[in-house]
Amino acid sequence: MISGLVQILLFQSLGELVSKFVLPTLPGPVIGLVLLVLWLVLRKGINAELAMVADGFSQYLGLLFVPAAVGVVVFLPQLQANALAIISALVGSVILTIGSSALVVRFLSREDTHE
Repeated sequence: MISGLVQILLFQSLGELVSKFVLPTLPGPVIGLVLLVLWLVLRKGINAELAMVADGFSQYLGLLFVPAAVGVVVFLPQLQANALAIISALVGSVILTIGSSALVVRFLSREDTHE
């Protein structure tokens, strides 16, 4: 279990370093997660210690949403005042995401049929 925690903390630390010195616009934990995924892809698997820690973390993943829910309640008056703009932005972004995903799938499937 200690080995799995060390691996996670190592990649998060690497992500923080990369974020601090190379890519300051991206959060360190995101960079660390990408590095961890790349490392796991290169190794072609997850070791047992890392899997055990990941399973343990995933059991309590819902707790991470508590601060966000509290933030929503704290800013409820501002959210109500700007509800139309927020809903418009959410609906627009969903439509753009679905449309761009469809275009990418169409483009990639067209390349596969030529080979």
